[in-house]
Amino acid sequence: MNRVVIVGSGGSGKSHLARELGRLLDVPVTHLDAVFFGEDWTPLPQDKFEAVQRELVSTPRWVIDGNYNSTLHVRLEACDTVVMMDIPTWSALWGIFSRQVRHGAGQHAAGVYNRINWGVLIYVATYRRRMRPKVLEKIHKLAADKQVVFLRGRRSTRRWLEHLAAQR
Repeated sequence: MNRVVIVGSGGSGKSHLARELGRLLDVPVTHLDAVFFGEDWTPLPQDKFEAVQRELVSTPRWVIDGNYNSTLHVRLEACDTVVMMDIPTWSALWGIFSRQVRHGAGQHAAGVYNRINWGVLIYVATYRRRMRPKVLEKIHKLAADKQVVFLRGRRSTRRWLEHLAAQR
């Protein structure tokens, strides 16, 4: 497990898992929100965003968290492991609200990017129905020969991390 992609709904725990996995594996962690958004939530142009990801995945060891379906192929083609945070919608909604309470709004260190608006709420509320099938299709097409881990809740995420730690 040297090149790990973490995908899933907003509020699913991708950034937390990325930080813990990076610490456990002693590999660099990239939160795509930190790459995509500049000051005042200014997005990086699509071609530059993809180029940055191509550079990131060219290194031998990494953990990258974030969906960004338009560039998911870059990460899936380069990874050896995919972790799908496949949690229920209510848990993802709880995740975005509890993160807001813990960290406040705005851009913070360690990949915490908090912004709750109608667009974010709709995205999270409809992720399982709209985005999840697209992500799963890309995983099936581009990462069928890779290790794919489905984590269906925070408890299963904790257990998986404990299992990995015990193996090290």
